[in-house]
Amino acid sequence: MKILPFFMGVALLWSAGCADDAPSNTADAGSDAAAIPLEHPAESVIFDFVNNCVALSLADSISDAPLVVSAADNATSFLLVDDASKASKFFMKASDLGTYLFYDVDGGYLVSDDGPMLRQTELKSDIYEIDDTYVSGAEWHLQFSERASNKYQLQNRKTGQYLGADGLVDSATKAGIITLEPAEGCTEHPEMSLDATGNIEPKTYEDGSLFGYVDTHSHILANFGFGGGGIFHGAPFHRLGVSVAMGSCEPFHAEEGRADLLGSGFGNGSESLDEAALIGLLGNGRLPNPAHATDGWPTYSDWPSERSATHQTQYYKWLERAWMSGLRLMVQHAVTNEVFCELMGNPGFQPTRYSCKDMFNVDRQLLEVRNMERYIDAQSGGPGEGWFRVVESPAQAREVIAEGKLAIILGIEAPNLFDCYLTPHDGSPECTDEYINQKLDEYYAKGIRALFPNHKYDNAFTPGDGHRGIIELGNFVSTGHYSNFTEDCPVVDTVFDKGGVQFGGLNQPRDNYLSPAENELIIFSTNPLKDVLPYLAAIRAPPLEGEWCQKGSLTAAGVTLINGMMARGMIPEIDHLPRRSYLEVFAQLEAANYPAAGTHGNTNSGKLYDLGGVSKAGFSRCADPADPGAMADRFRTHRDAIVAAGGYPAEGFGFDLNGLAGVQGPRFGDDANCPNIQENPIEYPFDSFDGKVTFQQPQMGERVVDFNTEGMIHIGMVAELIQDAQRTGVTDEDMDILFRSAEGYIRMWELAETRSQELNP
Repeated sequence: MKILPFFMGVALLWSAGCADDAPSNTADAGSDAAAIPLEHPAESVIFDFVNNCVALSLADSISDAPLVVSAADNATSFLLVDDASKASKFFMKASDLGTYLFYDVDGGYLVSDDGPMLRQTELKSDIYEIDDTYVSGAEWHLQFSERASNKYQLQNRKTGQYLGADGLVDSATKAGIITLEPAEGCTEHPEMSLDATGNIEPKTYEDGSLFGYVDTHSHILANFGFGGGGIFHGAPFHRLGVSVAMGSCEPFHAEEGRADLLGSGFGNGSESLDEAALIGLLGNGRLPNPAHATDGWPTYSDWPSERSATHQTQYYKWLERAWMSGLRLMVQHAVTNEVFCELMGNPGFQPTRYSCKDMFNVDRQLLEVRNMERYIDAQSGGPGEGWFRVVESPAQAREVIAEGKLAIILGIEAPNLFDCYLTPHDGSPECTDEYINQKLDEYYAKGIRALFPNHKYDNAFTPGDGHRGIIELGNFVSTGHYSNFTEDCPVVDTVFDKGGVQFGGLNQPRDNYLSPAENELIIFSTNPLKDVLPYLAAIRAPPLEGEWCQKGSLTAAGVTLINGMMARGMIPEIDHLPRRSYLEVFAQLEAANYPAAGTHGNTNSGKLYDLGGVSKAGFSRCADPADPGAMADRFRTHRDAIVAAGGYPAEGFGFDLNGLAGVQGPRFGDDANCPNIQENPIEYPFDSFDGKVTFQQPQMGERVVDFNTEGMIHIGMVAELIQDAQRTGVTDEDMDILFRSAEGYIRMWELAETRSQELNP
């Protein structure tokens, strides 16, 4: 038996967020190995090892007999032995393109961390280390050997060193010559089950229209918002797998979930926070009562659920299941909120991994959506092989969907777009016309095609959306301004800017929206209660009843932003605009005859469709036995308005998952809230609308999910949502509205590009 000496050189730390970190396979200049003509199969072979079962052997030179990697009689390290019967069997789980985890039958990983061939059953990670630079020593780049034809070498992603016969080496010309022999009996790496079988085939309608539905409003990567530290918990993917991506939230939400501020403020559709809870949170960052169980993979005893707004609902296997049900287009908005981040992060109530600044968090999400595309490619067998494709034009979207894949459009939904605060922060830019157009160019180049001018809070473009409750407090902290609500309100459809004012003592309307702030910005310290103490009496004042709306309106910078978006063929998202700003932006759109998106459901009494714009619909949660098919009433209403405007008769979903919006609840059980007795629950198995996929009852690790009594608790259960509607009398003709919606959205996008060209010949 030959045991490797476990000595390591100085480690080269590779960036955790780097997408293209695999080094080249070039031998050292002037070495003997560089002169050897090598023959290797096609590069794609490197990607073909995904989910393979192998035995790994290593030779020091071409002439040496290979030694097999074995964990025999050793729980903490792997050894090189000359007895092939003792070879460890490894399941090769892709962590990126050409990069693998080697996972043995007893749940151990081949790791180079504190030693070159350690065996670890639990891996550290950037998430639980709360360190955005952390790289696991369990990841290995598989490369063709620079020393032997048709052989391989392994380079550790963390150290940059190569596995050699006598330890880790710095040069590929000294790397061990690796052979990967097919084996049987591996233990598969932990993963979420798909619970669906079938082949996705390209499909179009007889008139050439694309088949498939759109989710117009989504936040797949919300875990990289809010400072990235678990304020929103759970990742849609992770290089180390589901146990890290979807593990326990206790390190972030604390025991019994008592540090879950956002979950308390937004869970189950709630957006208010009682005084006792607010004071407690400001004092010690803990809720007075248990919020939720914190265990994640593989038990998930309490999340995701209808009651949770702060846990991942779009893990990539769930998203794959939705794709198998007919999802073909999705608008992925980067989302964040620096006030919530600073409230929980600065005092240490919940940890953060990086800056709370909105645009920093947006940029992290733009990086990670590309990494997610690579990760899914890696699971699917190589570059471009995955079903998840980021697109930057309507033509690309058509091409991707025509192949039967899921097209992803990138957008931004953040309070302080382009760092254009209403009240300047230290180091924040002056949002001139030149700066705004520079930023539009910059983010267009990054792939952004849809933009909200604002989200919740006042910024330099427009007042906030007028959302009440905890958002009133957030806006006060974000801007230093008192609330600016008035009872003199224009009449227009609105999603948020309506109703009473919860914190009446904070409302002091001003004539000039852009006037200097009345108060200094609150930068939360280690004692948030002390920070807000001067304003506590105003916070505790009674609410204002009646109908109130934002007094301010669109600024000159806001006009420049909308014009700049139209000049670039981008998609304005307008449903977070308050009443006055909405009317002013709509006037701009009408003057240019330019479409927009109302993905929170506002159509401006159908006028949005006159411009060729899109909105969103959804199935009612409860069936009406006296009116079969009533669950699709909103789809029919929107279709009729589109047809009346001369548009394409289609409308999609806009779930807003991971956007603190909750999920669609059940029709049956204790959590149901239906006025009528409900019939025809989901039964398994059932087939997709197009008949190509069969769905089984979904599981999350050890937990079996019951759609009938739990509702659509993650995106993969949109398959059940559609089936549920069909079982209650929604017809194929009604479903046609939905399954043409990807086509309808792309037509809107094409119209935006056409009008942009006409406006800027």
